[in-house]
Amino acid sequence: MKELSKESLGSAIYDRISQELVRGKLRPNQKVTIRGLAEALGTSSTPVRDAVQRLLQDDALEQRSMRDVRVPVPALAQYAEIASIRAELEGLAAARAAEMATDKQIAALRRLVERNEEAMRAQRWSAAAELNQQFHFALAEIAQMPVMLTILHRLWLRMGPLIAGYYGSARISPVQRHHTIVAACEARDADAARAAMRADISDGKEGITAYIKSFEPG
Repeated sequence: MKELSKESLGSAIYDRISQELVRGKLRPNQKVTIRGLAEALGTSSTPVRDAVQRLLQDDALEQRSMRDVRVPVPALAQYAEIASIRAELEGLAAARAAEMATDKQIAALRRLVERNEEAMRAQRWSAAAELNQQFHFALAEIAQMPVMLTILHRLWLRMGPLIAGYYGSARISPVQRHHTIVAACEARDADAARAAMRADISDGKEGITAYIKSFEPG
């Protein structure tokens, strides 16, 4: 196997940690260390350090002191802004997906929702949160909007840990709106798909706001 260059390895590690954030494997206020990440990823400290520096620049991690790097807890105003952006962009993706989805793609969406429900019944909340994320991204893929996917990835770098942390603590992963979106795709009803996605994002606002406030000093 061809040995990865330093740049390639650094990019691969950055992508791995980014996915951990997007999928909610890392949670708000969780402390991360270069050594811990290197051990978990089976690599040396140097590419991990480079990746962490990039994630700090992306505001996906925050450095509170020389030895304290954490997954950030967003300010309420920041969360509200990102939620509003997501409602517009992901609503568009859902609408386009409803117009373009093949029968095979609709079946795959339905299976994601079913697996999410199975994870909830088994109380596998981390898996449920990850399946929730996969559903949202699948719509942008079906809509054939690669630029949208890139934008969503950057938004979910910040929102993935928050959404997963809230769902995990509240032990919920709402999928009813997802059923509605799948039905809208079957009916080729773009407006219904857009409305259901916007409602899906809005449904969590009260609970996620309370979750953010739980990190405030008592």
